[in-house]
Amino acid sequence: MSKSSQWVVGLNAVASALEHDAKHVHEVLLEAGSKNPRIADIEQQARRKEIDVRRVTAQALDGVAGGLRHQGAVARYAAAKTWDEHELVGLVEAAEGRALLLVLDGVQDPHNLGACLRSAAAAGATAVIIPKDKAVQLNATVRKTSAGAADILPVFSVTNLSRTLRDLQKAGVWIYGLAGEAETSLYALDLTGNVALVMGSEGDGMRRLTRENCDQLVKIPMPGGFESLNVSVATGVSLFEAVRQRG
Repeated sequence: MSKSSQWVVGLNAVASALEHDAKHVHEVLLEAGSKNPRIADIEQQARRKEIDVRRVTAQALDGVAGGLRHQGAVARYAAAKTWDEHELVGLVEAAEGRALLLVLDGVQDPHNLGACLRSAAAAGATAVIIPKDKAVQLNATVRKTSAGAADILPVFSVTNLSRTLRDLQKAGVWIYGLAGEAETSLYALDLTGNVALVMGSEGDGMRRLTRENCDQLVKIPMPGGFESLNVSVATGVSLFEAVRQRG
């Protein structure tokens, strides 16, 4: 796993980095004069862990945050772990027949990716898989939206998503792609074993090769008449159906 330095922005993102991965937080910048008790808590936590803390102007934080709403707190961080593709099968094997994987085929909106990561972490997912091309990657907006999930959840950015799906099948993982036109309901599946749930992009859904490498296409029944859900909502529904079945 490799690391690179970046800024994490916002109270939740900074607090999560300090809680889950403090050894990789290089410094914390907080708004001078702020009376927000959460900022005071972050300062105390950082100082207890012997991390440099500086009080700076709101304008200085604006410059570092790059247009994101910083809420008076940013941190320079040896960014989220980058997992090597070859480590994925090992995680599946370690799950001992109960791996739960989320595959996002070309999600473009960082807020959607962050929300998907948050749902995946809450559901106890084994890992999240995204393609390196034509998809948003882990950035400051994703980290903030994920509310800390990006710090604790293995996220694999893979060169060839179709090949990765085939490798997972060889490792005993059933691949289910969510598609509105599918005939089989998500609720008819057995999601208690090694399972990967594949979600398409916001506009076009899954790419052709991704579809072809799924074991089955399934749908979320929508009696209200709508054709599709936002990808982050569909992700939450699908993951927590798996959680329900697994007890």
